[in-house]
Amino acid sequence: MKNNRIESIDLLRGIVMVLMALDHTRAFLHYDSYFFSPTDISQTTVPLFITRFITHFCAPVFVFLAGTSAYLSGRRKNKKELSTWLIKRGVWLVILELTIVQFVWQFQLDYAMNVLQVIWVLGVSMIFLAAFIYVPKRLMIIVSLIVIFGHNALDGFEPETWNGLWTILHLQAPIVTKYFAIMVFYPLVPWVFVMPLGYHFGVLYTQDFDPRVRKKYLIYLGLTAIGLFFIIRALNFYGDPNSWSNFELLTSTILSFMNVSKYPPSLLYLLITLGPSILLLAFVENWKGRIHHAIVIIGRVPLFFYVVHLFVIHLVALIIATIMGFSPRLMVIELFISLTKSLQGFGFNLVVVYILAIAITLTLYPLCIWFWKYKNNNRDKWWLSYL
Repeated sequence: MKNNRIESIDLLRGIVMVLMALDHTRAFLHYDSYFFSPTDISQTTVPLFITRFITHFCAPVFVFLAGTSAYLSGRRKNKKELSTWLIKRGVWLVILELTIVQFVWQFQLDYAMNVLQVIWVLGVSMIFLAAFIYVPKRLMIIVSLIVIFGHNALDGFEPETWNGLWTILHLQAPIVTKYFAIMVFYPLVPWVFVMPLGYHFGVLYTQDFDPRVRKKYLIYLGLTAIGLFFIIRALNFYGDPNSWSNFELLTSTILSFMNVSKYPPSLLYLLITLGPSILLLAFVENWKGRIHHAIVIIGRVPLFFYVVHLFVIHLVALIIATIMGFSPRLMVIELFISLTKSLQGFGFNLVVVYILAIAITLTLYPLCIWFWKYKNNNRDKWWLSYL
């Protein structure tokens, strides 16, 4: 069925969805996950580090392109209608994070510890964007860039009062009260200012925008971000809480140089993920083929793929763990799977992880086709716009 979607944007979104499936397969099914972090330079390997590094692109692209999609869909609405839709979808995503998403991550219904991850930050960013669309374009871009480039100046700052609010804004840390506990994996700053940049980025994809001019802008923006990353990182005094170090092995030095912080996302993390992503958009508009089409389909149903792939990966891990003699109870987790030290000895090498990730993605592809066709053929059902 004919639609007005922009394939290059769906392709980029689909690519990061596939990478995300690889990352989550690694988290659940890689032997080393239960011993050390893949970004621990003293223990990791080059293939493992690269596997983790390429999956860094997922969250920034999700948030940035969510803003772009809001801009493009908003052209069919007035600002009040778009703002209302953003608030409703944002609230829905937060609820989804704290219920269904948390269940597929943990396989338990005990919500004593509530984990705030990427779906939460997408939802809250949309709620903020509902207000930000009323701010003049130039001012909103300037404010967003100031926050993104300046927030690392607050690294290490922990106020004695309102520390719970500060955790939600800028720290990866737990908040424990008498009645509930929250683990903030994705603090809001600077994510809520990444989405407005994606929103105004959407002007490049309006129908009257010259594709040749768009390509020049995309190349310029992408190369500028990448260049800024290497310049700021080389100075080694700002832009990321983790400084890089010289090692005896050149490869370890390079890995240290590229090892940027995701929680919260540093300036350098955003530059080296969004820069190449924007640059890629400059060259994929005319891509065609079966693989291209398959990835585009996945990119058109990102929320559906996110929830289903997490459930399938977790279920596969539970089945394999049981076959290997581990208690299935160990796959009922409280926070994050790699913290379950009783699972040390479980899992496979990295080659098998890649094979499993590909197999799981291929298995889910027919479901993605079905769901996309269902959405496309039932546009009168308002609730489908929230999925």
